[in-house]
Amino acid sequence: MDFLDELRQFATHASKVRDAIANEEATKNALVMPFFKLLGYDIFDPMEFVPEYAADFGVKRDARVDYAIVIDGSPIILIECKPCSESLEKYSGQLFQYFAATPAKFGILTNGITYNFYTDLNETNKMDADPFLTFDILDIDENIIPELKRFAKKSLDLDAAFGAASELKYMGKIKELLNSVRNDPTDSFVRYMMSEIYDGRATQKAIDEFRPIIKRGFVQYVNDAISETLKSAIRGQSEISSGNVEPVPVEDDEEQDGDNSIITLEEIEAFAIVKSILRDLIDVDRLTYQHTKDYMVILFDGNSRKRICRFWFKRDQRFITTPDENKKPIRHDISGLNDIYKYSDYIREVCSRYL
Repeated sequence: MDFLDELRQFATHASKVRDAIANEEATKNALVMPFFKLLGYDIFDPMEFVPEYAADFGVKRDARVDYAIVIDGSPIILIECKPCSESLEKYSGQLFQYFAATPAKFGILTNGITYNFYTDLNETNKMDADPFLTFDILDIDENIIPELKRFAKKSLDLDAAFGAASELKYMGKIKELLNSVRNDPTDSFVRYMMSEIYDGRATQKAIDEFRPIIKRGFVQYVNDAISETLKSAIRGQSEISSGNVEPVPVEDDEEQDGDNSIITLEEIEAFAIVKSILRDLIDVDRLTYQHTKDYMVILFDGNSRKRICRFWFKRDQRFITTPDENKKPIRHDISGLNDIYKYSDYIREVCSRYL
Protein backbone atom coordinates (compact mmCIF):
# COMPACT_ATOMS: atom_id res chain seq x y z
CA MET A 1 0.00 0.00 0.00
CA ASP A 2 1.45 3.38 -1.00
CA PHE A 3 1.40 6.58 1.06
CA LEU A 4 -1.76 8.00 -0.53
CA ASP A 5 -3.67 4.77 0.04
CA GLU A 6 -2.54 4.76 3.67
CA LEU A 7 -3.79 8.34 4.06
CA ARG A 8 -7.15 7.42 2.58
CA GLN A 9 -7.44 4.45 4.90
CA PHE A 10 -6.59 6.68 7.85
CA ALA A 11 -9.15 9.25 6.65
CA THR A 12 -11.83 6.56 6.84
CA HIS A 13 -10.77 5.80 10.41
CA ALA A 14 -10.75 9.52 11.36
CA SER A 15 -14.20 10.04 9.90
CA LYS A 16 -15.59 7.15 11.97
CA VAL A 17 -14.06 8.07 15.33
CA ARG A 18 -14.05 11.88 15.37
CA ASP A 19 -17.55 12.21 16.88
CA ALA A 20 -16.62 9.83 19.70
CA ILE A 21 -13.54 11.85 20.72
CA ALA A 22 -14.29 13.96 23.77
CA ASN A 23 -11.08 15.84 24.57
CA GLU A 24 -7.50 16.71 23.60
CA GLU A 25 -5.94 13.60 25.09
CA ALA A 26 -8.28 11.35 23.12
CA THR A 27 -7.48 13.38 19.99
CA LYS A 28 -3.78 12.74 20.48
CA ASN A 29 -4.22 9.00 20.98
CA ALA A 30 -6.79 8.35 18.26
CA LEU A 31 -5.67 10.77 15.56
CA VAL A 32 -2.44 12.68 16.07
CA MET A 33 -0.09 9.88 17.09
CA PRO A 34 -1.35 7.48 14.38
CA PHE A 35 -0.88 10.24 11.79
CA PHE A 36 2.78 10.72 12.68
CA LYS A 37 3.24 6.95 12.78
CA LEU A 38 1.95 7.03 9.21
CA LEU A 39 4.76 9.49 8.43
CA GLY A 40 7.24 6.92 9.66
CA TYR A 41 8.09 8.20 13.15
CA ASP A 42 8.46 5.88 16.13
CA ILE A 43 5.80 7.45 18.33
CA PHE A 44 6.83 5.23 21.25
CA ASP A 45 10.48 6.28 21.18
CA PRO A 46 10.86 9.16 23.70
CA MET A 47 14.19 10.05 22.11
CA GLU A 48 12.56 10.68 18.72
CA PHE A 49 8.92 11.60 19.33
CA VAL A 50 9.10 13.46 22.62
CA PRO A 51 5.87 14.18 24.53
CA GLU A 52 5.57 17.29 26.72
CA TYR A 53 8.75 18.84 25.35
CA ALA A 54 10.06 21.73 27.49
CA ALA A 55 9.75 25.08 25.71
CA ASP A 56 10.18 27.72 28.41
CA PHE A 57 9.81 31.31 27.25
CA GLY A 58 10.09 34.68 28.99
CA VAL A 59 9.03 34.58 32.61
CA LYS A 60 6.89 31.52 32.01
CA ARG A 61 8.59 28.34 33.17
CA ASP A 62 7.64 24.73 32.74
CA ALA A 63 5.96 25.54 29.41
CA ARG A 64 5.62 22.40 27.34
CA VAL A 65 4.62 21.76 23.77
CA ASP A 66 2.63 18.55 23.23
CA TYR A 67 5.25 16.81 21.09
CA ALA A 68 8.63 17.47 19.51
CA ILE A 69 10.27 15.46 16.76
CA VAL A 70 13.91 15.28 17.75
CA ILE A 71 16.91 14.37 15.59
CA ASP A 72 20.40 14.06 17.02
CA GLY A 73 19.16 15.50 20.29
CA SER A 74 17.74 18.68 18.77
CA PRO A 75 14.05 19.47 18.20
CA ILE A 76 13.26 20.09 14.54
CA ILE A 77 9.44 20.01 14.50
CA LEU A 78 7.10 21.13 17.29
CA ILE A 79 3.56 19.76 17.40
CA GLU A 80 0.80 21.49 19.36
CA CYS A 81 -2.50 19.64 19.65
CA LYS A 82 -6.09 20.71 20.28
CA PRO A 83 -9.31 18.70 20.56
CA CYS A 84 -10.72 17.60 17.20
CA SER A 85 -13.91 19.52 17.98
CA GLU A 86 -11.97 22.82 18.14
CA SER A 87 -11.13 25.19 15.31
CA LEU A 88 -7.42 26.04 15.09
CA GLU A 89 -7.84 29.72 14.26
CA LYS A 90 -7.33 31.04 17.79
CA TYR A 91 -4.47 28.79 18.89
CA SER A 92 -1.48 29.69 16.71
CA GLY A 93 -0.23 32.21 19.31
CA GLN A 94 0.66 29.45 21.75
CA LEU A 95 2.72 27.60 19.15
CA PHE A 96 4.31 30.95 18.21
CA GLN A 97 5.73 31.26 21.73
CA TYR A 98 7.01 27.68 21.82
CA PHE A 99 8.65 28.15 18.41
CA ALA A 100 10.58 31.20 19.58
CA ALA A 101 11.85 29.34 22.66
CA THR A 102 13.40 26.39 20.78
CA PRO A 103 15.71 25.84 17.80
CA ALA A 104 12.94 23.99 15.93
CA LYS A 105 12.56 24.99 12.27
CA PHE A 106 8.94 23.91 11.81
CA GLY A 107 5.79 23.98 13.89
CA ILE A 108 2.57 22.03 13.36
CA LEU A 109 -0.74 23.01 14.92
CA THR A 110 -3.38 20.31 14.69
CA ASN A 111 -6.73 19.12 15.96
CA GLY A 112 -6.12 15.66 14.50
CA ILE A 113 -8.12 16.50 11.38
CA THR A 114 -6.46 19.66 10.11
CA TYR A 115 -2.67 20.08 10.19
CA ASN A 116 -1.27 23.61 9.81
CA PHE A 117 2.46 23.77 9.02
CA TYR A 118 4.46 26.86 10.03
CA THR A 119 8.02 28.10 9.70
CA ASP A 120 9.91 31.41 9.84
CA LEU A 121 9.93 32.74 6.28
CA ASN A 122 9.40 36.39 7.20
CA GLU A 123 11.82 36.71 10.11
CA THR A 124 14.37 34.19 11.38
CA ASN A 125 13.37 32.40 14.60
CA LYS A 126 9.97 34.11 14.58
CA MET A 127 7.13 31.88 13.45
CA ASP A 128 5.00 33.30 10.63
CA ALA A 129 1.43 34.23 11.47
CA ASP A 130 0.05 32.15 8.58
CA PRO A 131 0.76 28.50 7.78
CA PHE A 132 2.56 27.74 4.53
CA LEU A 133 0.76 24.42 4.20
CA THR A 134 -2.59 23.14 5.44
CA PHE A 135 -3.57 19.49 5.20
CA ASP A 136 -7.06 18.17 5.97
CA ILE A 137 -7.26 14.42 6.47
CA LEU A 138 -10.99 14.43 5.62
CA ASP A 139 -10.51 16.44 2.42
CA ILE A 140 -7.28 15.12 0.91
CA ASP A 141 -5.80 17.34 -1.78
CA GLU A 142 -3.65 15.00 -3.85
CA ASN A 143 -1.68 17.96 -5.22
CA ILE A 144 -0.03 18.59 -1.85
CA ILE A 145 0.81 14.96 -1.05
CA PRO A 146 4.41 15.39 -2.33
CA GLU A 147 4.80 18.37 0.03
CA LEU A 148 3.42 16.39 2.95
CA LYS A 149 5.83 13.55 2.17
CA ARG A 150 8.72 15.96 2.66
CA PHE A 151 7.98 15.65 6.38
CA ALA A 152 8.00 11.86 6.43
CA LYS A 153 10.90 10.45 8.42
CA LYS A 154 12.54 8.57 5.56
CA SER A 155 12.48 11.56 3.20
CA LEU A 156 12.90 14.40 5.68
CA ASP A 157 15.10 17.16 4.25
CA LEU A 158 14.83 20.37 6.27
CA ASP A 159 16.54 22.58 3.70
CA ALA A 160 14.37 21.30 0.85
CA ALA A 161 11.22 21.60 2.97
CA PHE A 162 12.09 25.17 3.94
CA GLY A 163 12.81 26.05 0.32
CA ALA A 164 9.46 24.65 -0.77
CA ALA A 165 7.64 26.44 2.07
CA SER A 166 8.14 29.87 0.50
CA GLU A 167 6.69 28.78 -2.83
CA LEU A 168 3.78 27.02 -1.14
CA LYS A 169 2.98 30.07 0.95
CA TYR A 170 2.79 32.45 -2.01
CA MET A 171 1.07 29.96 -4.30
CA GLY A 172 -1.61 29.61 -1.64
CA LYS A 173 -2.03 33.37 -1.39
CA ILE A 174 -2.21 33.71 -5.18
CA LYS A 175 -4.94 31.06 -5.34
CA GLU A 176 -6.87 32.78 -2.55
CA LEU A 177 -6.57 36.14 -4.29
CA LEU A 178 -7.65 34.82 -7.67
CA ASN A 179 -10.57 32.97 -6.13
CA SER A 180 -11.59 36.11 -4.27
CA VAL A 181 -11.50 38.44 -7.28
CA ARG A 182 -13.21 35.80 -9.40
CA ASN A 183 -16.20 35.78 -7.06
CA ASP A 184 -16.16 39.44 -6.07
CA PRO A 185 -13.75 41.72 -7.97
CA THR A 186 -12.44 44.48 -5.73
CA ASP A 187 -12.31 48.11 -6.79
CA SER A 188 -8.54 47.99 -7.04
CA PHE A 189 -8.64 44.88 -9.24
CA VAL A 190 -11.34 46.37 -11.48
CA ARG A 191 -9.35 49.60 -11.70
CA TYR A 192 -6.23 47.66 -12.74
CA MET A 193 -8.13 45.76 -15.44
CA MET A 194 -9.68 49.00 -16.70
CA SER A 195 -6.24 50.57 -16.96
CA GLU A 196 -5.29 47.82 -19.42
CA ILE A 197 -8.44 47.79 -21.58
CA TYR A 198 -10.42 51.03 -21.02
CA ASP A 199 -9.51 54.47 -22.35
CA GLY A 200 -11.87 56.47 -20.14
CA ARG A 201 -11.52 57.58 -16.53
CA ALA A 202 -11.96 54.97 -13.82
CA THR A 203 -14.70 56.78 -11.92
CA GLN A 204 -16.66 54.90 -9.28
CA LYS A 205 -19.61 54.70 -11.65
CA ALA A 206 -17.41 53.20 -14.37
CA ILE A 207 -15.88 50.75 -11.88
CA ASP A 208 -19.35 49.58 -10.80
CA GLU A 209 -20.36 49.11 -14.44
CA PHE A 210 -17.22 47.17 -15.29
CA ARG A 211 -17.33 44.88 -12.23
CA PRO A 212 -19.94 42.39 -13.58
CA ILE A 213 -18.28 42.48 -17.02
CA ILE A 214 -14.91 41.56 -15.53
CA LYS A 215 -16.52 38.87 -13.38
CA ARG A 216 -18.17 37.28 -16.43
CA GLY A 217 -14.93 37.60 -18.39
CA PHE A 218 -13.01 35.84 -15.63
CA VAL A 219 -15.49 32.93 -15.59
CA GLN A 220 -15.46 32.70 -19.38
CA TYR A 221 -11.66 32.64 -19.45
CA VAL A 222 -11.54 29.75 -16.94
CA ASN A 223 -14.17 27.82 -18.91
CA ASP A 224 -12.32 28.39 -22.19
CA ALA A 225 -9.03 27.29 -20.64
CA ILE A 226 -10.59 24.05 -19.38
CA SER A 227 -12.22 23.43 -22.75
CA GLU A 228 -8.96 24.02 -24.62
CA THR A 229 -7.10 21.66 -22.29
CA LEU A 230 -9.60 18.88 -22.99
CA LYS A 231 -9.47 19.54 -26.74
CA SER A 232 -5.68 19.44 -26.67
CA ALA A 233 -5.75 16.15 -24.79
CA ILE A 234 -8.14 14.66 -27.33
CA ARG A 235 -5.99 15.80 -30.24
CA GLY A 236 -2.93 14.39 -28.52
CA GLN A 237 0.36 15.97 -27.55
CA SER A 238 1.72 18.33 -30.21
CA GLU A 239 5.04 16.48 -30.37
CA ILE A 240 3.27 13.24 -31.14
CA SER A 241 0.87 14.64 -33.71
CA SER A 242 3.74 16.35 -35.55
CA GLY A 243 5.52 13.03 -35.98
CA ASN A 244 8.54 13.79 -33.79
CA VAL A 245 8.05 10.64 -31.76
CA GLU A 246 8.77 7.18 -33.13
CA PRO A 247 5.94 4.63 -33.20
CA VAL A 248 5.82 2.50 -30.06
CA PRO A 249 7.39 -0.92 -30.65
CA VAL A 250 4.95 -3.77 -30.12
CA GLU A 251 5.80 -5.93 -27.13
CA ASP A 252 5.83 -9.68 -27.68
CA ASP A 253 2.53 -10.40 -25.99
CA GLU A 254 0.66 -7.26 -27.10
CA GLU A 255 -1.26 -6.63 -30.30
CA GLN A 256 -1.24 -3.21 -31.93
CA ASP A 257 -3.78 -2.33 -34.57
CA GLY A 258 -2.58 1.19 -35.34
CA ASP A 259 -6.06 2.70 -34.96
CA ASN A 260 -5.55 6.09 -33.25
CA SER A 261 -9.09 6.38 -31.87
CA ILE A 262 -10.23 9.31 -29.76
CA ILE A 263 -8.87 9.33 -26.24
CA THR A 264 -11.48 9.07 -23.48
CA LEU A 265 -11.91 11.29 -20.43
CA GLU A 266 -11.07 8.25 -18.29
CA GLU A 267 -7.71 7.93 -20.05
CA ILE A 268 -7.04 11.64 -19.56
CA GLU A 269 -7.68 11.19 -15.84
CA ALA A 270 -5.40 8.14 -15.76
CA PHE A 271 -2.63 10.21 -17.38
CA ALA A 272 -3.17 12.88 -14.70
CA ILE A 273 -2.84 10.24 -11.97
CA VAL A 274 0.52 9.10 -13.36
CA LYS A 275 1.65 12.73 -13.33
CA SER A 276 0.62 13.07 -9.68
CA ILE A 277 2.53 9.90 -8.79
CA LEU A 278 5.71 11.17 -10.45
CA ARG A 279 5.49 14.91 -9.77
CA ASP A 280 8.00 14.82 -6.89
CA LEU A 281 10.40 12.69 -8.95
CA ILE A 282 10.52 14.50 -12.30
CA ASP A 283 9.20 17.53 -14.16
CA VAL A 284 5.87 16.04 -15.30
CA ASP A 285 6.03 18.04 -18.54
CA ARG A 286 8.49 15.36 -19.62
CA LEU A 287 5.61 12.87 -19.76
CA THR A 288 3.66 12.37 -22.99
CA TYR A 289 1.37 9.68 -24.33
CA GLN A 290 0.47 7.76 -27.47
CA HIS A 291 -2.94 6.28 -28.06
CA THR A 292 -4.30 3.35 -30.09
CA LYS A 293 -7.65 1.62 -30.28
CA ASP A 294 -6.71 -0.81 -27.51
CA TYR A 295 -4.45 1.11 -25.13
CA MET A 296 -2.67 4.31 -24.17
CA VAL A 297 1.06 4.30 -23.41
CA ILE A 298 2.81 6.88 -21.23
CA LEU A 299 6.28 7.87 -22.44
CA PHE A 300 9.24 9.58 -20.80
CA ASP A 301 10.69 12.48 -22.83
CA GLY A 302 8.55 11.40 -25.78
CA ASN A 303 10.87 8.44 -26.30
CA SER A 304 9.15 5.25 -27.44
CA ARG A 305 11.95 3.22 -25.84
CA LYS A 306 11.18 4.76 -22.46
CA ARG A 307 7.71 3.48 -21.65
CA ILE A 308 6.40 4.25 -18.16
CA CYS A 309 3.18 2.22 -18.35
CA ARG A 310 0.25 1.29 -20.54
CA PHE A 311 -3.48 1.53 -19.83
CA TRP A 312 -5.89 -1.04 -21.22
CA PHE A 313 -9.44 0.29 -20.81
CA LYS A 314 -11.08 -0.91 -24.01
CA ARG A 315 -11.76 -4.53 -23.10
CA ASP A 316 -13.82 -6.40 -20.54
CA GLN A 317 -10.74 -6.77 -18.34
CA ARG A 318 -9.24 -3.49 -17.17
CA PHE A 319 -5.55 -3.39 -16.30
CA ILE A 320 -2.28 -1.50 -16.63
CA THR A 321 1.17 -2.84 -17.52
CA THR A 322 4.60 -1.65 -16.45
CA PRO A 323 7.81 -2.87 -18.13
CA ASP A 324 10.32 -4.82 -16.05
CA GLU A 325 14.09 -4.36 -16.43
CA ASN A 326 13.97 -6.49 -19.59
CA LYS A 327 11.07 -4.40 -20.99
CA LYS A 328 8.64 -7.27 -20.52
CA PRO A 329 5.19 -6.10 -19.35
CA ILE A 330 4.02 -6.79 -15.82
CA ARG A 331 0.23 -6.84 -15.64
CA HIS A 332 -1.72 -5.14 -12.81
CA ASP A 333 -5.50 -5.62 -12.73
CA ILE A 334 -7.59 -2.65 -11.62
CA SER A 335 -11.27 -2.09 -10.95
CA GLY A 336 -11.17 1.71 -11.08
CA LEU A 337 -8.86 4.65 -11.61
CA ASN A 338 -7.97 4.95 -7.92
CA ASP A 339 -6.44 1.46 -8.11
CA ILE A 340 -3.63 2.94 -10.22
CA TYR A 341 -2.21 4.43 -7.01
CA LYS A 342 -1.72 0.88 -5.69
CA TYR A 343 1.03 0.45 -8.27
CA SER A 344 2.81 3.75 -7.63
CA ASP A 345 5.99 1.95 -6.61
CA TYR A 346 6.14 0.11 -9.95
CA ILE A 347 5.54 3.33 -11.91
CA ARG A 348 8.17 5.25 -9.94
CA GLU A 349 10.69 2.41 -10.28
CA VAL A 350 10.27 2.39 -14.07
CA CYS A 351 10.67 6.16 -14.28
CA SER A 352 13.78 6.04 -12.06
CA ARG A 353 15.54 3.84 -14.61
CA TYR A 354 15.42 6.67 -17.13
CA LEU A 355 16.95 9.30 -14.87
